[in-house]
Amino acid sequence: SGSSAAAPLPEEDCMKLNPSFLGIALSSLLAIDLWASKRLGVCAGEGSAWGSARPLMKVIEVSGHGIPWLLGTIYGLYQSDSLAAREVLLNLLFALLLDLVLVAVVKGLVRRRRPTHNKMDMFVTISVDKYSFPSGHATRAALVCRFVLHHLVLAVPLRVLIVLWALIVGVSRVMLGRHNVTDVLCGLLLGYALYSVVEYCWLSPLRTPALFALW
Repeated sequence: SGSSAAAPLPEEDCMKLNPSFLGIALSSLLAIDLWASKRLGVCAGEGSAWGSARPLMKVIEVSGHGIPWLLGTIYGLYQSDSLAAREVLLNLLFALLLDLVLVAVVKGLVRRRRPTHNKMDMFVTISVDKYSFPSGHATRAALVCRFVLHHLVLAVPLRVLIVLWALIVGVSRVMLGRHNVTDVLCGLLLGYALYSVVEYCWLSPLRTPALFALW
């Protein structure tokens, strides 16, 4: 009837017919992210454009994995005979554990699937690693990079190498097809910000004497 045809649409239908600018922008960003990630995943498989570089990318992947960093830090703690060194290493261990927990929580909440071109042959994974956002390797690389630059006295070439390593770890995640571009970018930002939390909660012999007594 004419009266029913002239009736205004429900608010929900109006929103569907007239999506917000923010919704359009987010959808466009997601489409660009997926397209760029697919194009940059040149080492996602042996038959990919740069498939011959995949073994090197996987070595870089291991260099940013949590287990080598955790084991290396714990070993350093046991071998260290300096209170200052133990303080730095204990806080690095705290930072690494905090990073693992935070990334696992965010991945579990967001639950973004890994790119479809990813090959699940990663070094030591857990259940939450089936999710993609954010990149744990990227958060760890940014966190460790900032930590090392602030607490170790290094020559300029070594400082540059540390920064390059963090960036290469992030880039390798996209090249291997493990993550989308936004997973890595947000991971780097999250790791960079996480260091500020570690600095704020810095563990010292004066603040936590019982903890240092364990070592």
